[in-house]
Amino acid sequence: MNRNMTDTIDVGAVKTYLMDLQDRICAALEAADGHSRFKQDTWSRAGGGGGRSRIIENGGLLEKGGVGFSHVFGDGMPPSATAHRPELAGRHFQAMGVSLVMHPLNPHVPTSHANVRFFIAEKDNADPVWWFGGGFDLTPYYAREEDCVHWHRVARDACAPFGDEVYPRFKAWCDEYFYLKHRQEARGVGGLFFDDLNQWGFERSFAFLRAIGDAYLQAYLPIIERRRNEPFNEQQKEFQEYRRGRYVEFNLVYDRGTLFGLQSGGRTESILMSLPPTVRWGYNWQPEAASEEARLVNEFLPARDWLAGES
Repeated sequence: MNRNMTDTIDVGAVKTYLMDLQDRICAALEAADGHSRFKQDTWSRAGGGGGRSRIIENGGLLEKGGVGFSHVFGDGMPPSATAHRPELAGRHFQAMGVSLVMHPLNPHVPTSHANVRFFIAEKDNADPVWWFGGGFDLTPYYAREEDCVHWHRVARDACAPFGDEVYPRFKAWCDEYFYLKHRQEARGVGGLFFDDLNQWGFERSFAFLRAIGDAYLQAYLPIIERRRNEPFNEQQKEFQEYRRGRYVEFNLVYDRGTLFGLQSGGRTESILMSLPPTVRWGYNWQPEAASEEARLVNEFLPARDWLAGES
């Protein structure tokens, strides 16, 4: 892949879009929650840049949610970056993005995650190195095929203008990326994941980022409305907390954004705001055979084609 593309790169346009996306997502989720509002925490980074973290807690719908915008920059890349991309050494970098995680109170409403980001590294007398990345994925606690199909249909439709091969490729990448190798188990039912995107040139790559960012609410809000009033009991809440433990394990062991943020001197509270408010672990805990909990683990978490048969 050629990262040293020479077409015009409009960093300001990317930043403007990302900040507006954060505003739009927060407004829509506040309206959906109907009880709590996002609180904003503006922060600065000692090495350069900063961001605004927005947190909602103890809501009518959302037990905890975070929507963060960050724009950090500086000289010298963290080891997690240069180990895989030695061409980044000695460059001034900028990294910006919007990242969000929603942890609903009701275990029948899935957790959702989305991230869209842009990276550029520059030095004198050399072409810039840049790329886009991101995606969105769904982590249900109870198996609802209708929700999973809707989520993936929105993902496919967002990718469609960019080529028929895009959704299958980035869907497969998501299945591979959000996988806990030490558990031999997926985190959820996937969606889209892409990184190092620059081969289309800046304008088309940026258009794809916008398509994915704008699709998140189209994918998530209908699922919220379908499930938010379903009754649940203490056992179902406990299962949600066990599954949230898998979420924590992935974020702290594998997630590239978490590792980059911590190693580059990012703000810890903002980096870890994605973690759920209550989590449960039990030694060798397994769901009961033939239960709804077992159905999720055995039938829904293994990677599958959610849109099989659709044109």
